[in-house]
Amino acid sequence: MKYTTLPNTDIKVSKICLGTMTFGQQNSEAEGHAQMDYAFENGVNFFDTAEMYSVPASKETYGSTEKIIGTWFKKSGKREEVVLASKIAGPNPNFTYMRDTIDFSPASLKYALDNSLQRLQTEYLDIYQLHWPERKNNCFGQRGFKVQDDSWQDNIHQVLETLDGFVKEGKIKHIGVSNENPWGIMRFLEESKYHNLPRIKTVQNPYSLLNRLFEVGTSEVCTRENVGLLAYSPLAFGVLTGKFLTGESHPNARIKLFPQYTRYNSEQCTQAAHLYNEIAKQNGLSLTQLSLAFVAHQSFVTSSIIGATSIEQLKENIDTIQVSLSEEIIEQINKVQAIIPDPAP
Repeated sequence: MKYTTLPNTDIKVSKICLGTMTFGQQNSEAEGHAQMDYAFENGVNFFDTAEMYSVPASKETYGSTEKIIGTWFKKSGKREEVVLASKIAGPNPNFTYMRDTIDFSPASLKYALDNSLQRLQTEYLDIYQLHWPERKNNCFGQRGFKVQDDSWQDNIHQVLETLDGFVKEGKIKHIGVSNENPWGIMRFLEESKYHNLPRIKTVQNPYSLLNRLFEVGTSEVCTRENVGLLAYSPLAFGVLTGKFLTGESHPNARIKLFPQYTRYNSEQCTQAAHLYNEIAKQNGLSLTQLSLAFVAHQSFVTSSIIGATSIEQLKENIDTIQVSLSEEIIEQINKVQAIIPDPAP
């Protein structure tokens, strides 16, 4: 395994982070425990979860992933050896089963955090993240900001004050944001700088060969401000494993089980995946190896969040940490990007 330091901290994290959102729906408790055992034994010391998991979110499975992680901590005794990140869900009219108000008010933050800690069977989180913004910023499946009716009032100062209270209580060590854009990141940094409030250490956004939109604006902000990217969906829901390029049926794949997730289903995504697969084959690599190595290659990436539904997939993903890409391969990749830029918004 390779390691780096969480920005502006002394916390060492693995360059691969175990994503857990399948635990409790696609994976049973026993399978989730097996994945955590395998990942930890192979050097992964960084786990990411969220209150809303498993995914797709539902009232029946709400909090199931955190519960599975909690029982693993109780059984293994490994809590102090794992860097643990979780998230509070942002506004969504379909999530009223989570709590009375789905926002980042002090009451909501306290309720969500306390319940996450209880499910996870821990007294603290290493990173607590805002899963998506309260304001409407078109963060899912959109290429850029679209002006629309938005009643949100800037409450970032209050949010940081509330999180600061949790830090002082010892419930969280550090904070992060997710599905954010440059404006949101800079607003949080501005408030922390001028009011001596906790500084965001990470942003968790999608980043892959099929979605490099992070490079437009956000990468400069994060590089200059030392905020690390926790890259999610680096394999684009399995599209960048190459398994959909063979014509075989994969009924248990996420994009087959949950057709509502269409971000990576376009014809352009398929075309790009074919071209990247050719680059991989020409260089003696699998498409999975090429895809994960590309994400790890980026200097602004702190860790790549990988999710798997089997130990075999998890092993292949973790093993890619040993793959390095030459500048010639990067040039080949960039030629495809120039032809089919960011097919998945």
